[in-house]
Amino acid sequence: MSDPVGFKLWSFTGKIKILHLSWMAFFITFVVWFNHAPLLAVIGDSLGLSSSEIKTLLILNVALTIPARVLIGMLTDKYGPKLTYSVILFFCSIPCFMFAFAENFEQAAIARFLLGFIGAGFVIGIRMVSEWFPANELGTAEGIYGGWGNFGSAAGAMSLPAIALFFGGEDGWRYAIALSGLLSLIFSFIWYFNVTDTPKGSTYFKPKQTGAMEVTSVGDFWLLLVMKLPMYGALALLTWKLSPSGVGMLSDTMAALAYLSLVALYIVELKQTYKVNSHVFSKPVDEIHQYKFKQVAVLNILYFATFGSELAVISMLPLFFAEVFSLDMVYAGLLASLYAFMNLMSRPGGGWLSDKFGRKKTLLILTAGLAIGYFAMSSINSSWPLILAVLTVMACSFFVQAGEGAVFAAVPLIKRRLTGQIAGMTGAYGNVGAVVYLTVLSMVEYQTFFIVIALTAVVGFITLLFMEEPQGTITEVREDGSLELINVS
Repeated sequence: MSDPVGFKLWSFTGKIKILHLSWMAFFITFVVWFNHAPLLAVIGDSLGLSSSEIKTLLILNVALTIPARVLIGMLTDKYGPKLTYSVILFFCSIPCFMFAFAENFEQAAIARFLLGFIGAGFVIGIRMVSEWFPANELGTAEGIYGGWGNFGSAAGAMSLPAIALFFGGEDGWRYAIALSGLLSLIFSFIWYFNVTDTPKGSTYFKPKQTGAMEVTSVGDFWLLLVMKLPMYGALALLTWKLSPSGVGMLSDTMAALAYLSLVALYIVELKQTYKVNSHVFSKPVDEIHQYKFKQVAVLNILYFATFGSELAVISMLPLFFAEVFSLDMVYAGLLASLYAFMNLMSRPGGGWLSDKFGRKKTLLILTAGLAIGYFAMSSINSSWPLILAVLTVMACSFFVQAGEGAVFAAVPLIKRRLTGQIAGMTGAYGNVGAVVYLTVLSMVEYQTFFIVIALTAVVGFITLLFMEEPQGTITEVREDGSLELINVS
């Protein structure tokens, strides 16, 4: 762990250099991941897509990120952020190019489904930043990483329509999206040759076993299995949406096979989880090595409501403004980008507030605020002055994104060697929320959609009452067998 030598944000050396390169990598993943959102109307016209097919693309875009974040979390813990981020930036440029040159719904759908993998990049930087910053700066650093990186979706919303217009013609959108893929490809090399996994002389702690998350009690083992279910449920929901009951992209037989595959995968994961954690049933884990999985479970639920709603809202907000206020898509995209624009300050703000006033207290206030914010958004209609609607959206956005910053101010303080996996699972819950919310959106009016999000935030507030404030130290074992105590308060 690097020593706190001041937070000189505008320097480009040491831990600050790592922070800047980390948010840049994350920024690029979000530009690529949501490069379709501000161009949906043009893409729909170009490919002849129906409204239902457009909404299906939105769901497909976030579906694969659910298992991808869990997998990438494990790979990050095992191989380190340097290699893992480089690989994901390099290979995810390929489906980006595929989408840019798609000729029909099926090709676009496959490409968007594969592009969900780039959304897992976020997890990698969480582990990288936690290696370089001490506990008293970690919330702020993770908030800057998440907020400035998350701004990639807003930057894309503001710039990609203009780039498409610059190229002009009915293929302008293709060039704009292809350029974002090229940016990802180039930065994969910049990242690899400019970062290290830890400061010089520090130990990179790896999980004792890979293949499943470690827990340290019998009760936590069962809670882990329960918390896995919503991730499979979200994938089952996606399968239903693609079946003949939804858009008909899958036949009844293919849908049935997908359901059976999800059941089989859960059984395999159950066995693997038991294999990794069977020792907790025969011998208690030493107290100094224990951690409470309920901390992870609470953060999962909060991220479902915060990041899940953000993913869903930034996907649909340009269409919402265009339809409710009869705006053209370029103007609607610019207004909608203000929701994500708030990430620049609100997510770092949430991390900073957590550093100053405590993780739990900050999360309670922010979760209450986002519930109120979405209830307010549910009442927006064409009779509202446009400026008031935009201000309401931005106010709600502050609480949503500050809440995300506060969640990931707590994630790295649970168990260092499992930070990638914990971040992966919590991040995956954000995508579970997005799939659920976007599926709800495909069946109800905008107002009901916002009310559903607000109600889940209320549930998150209730579960947050069971969270414990991180205090003291967490213990990790070096390769030579000696112990290292890492401060978390």
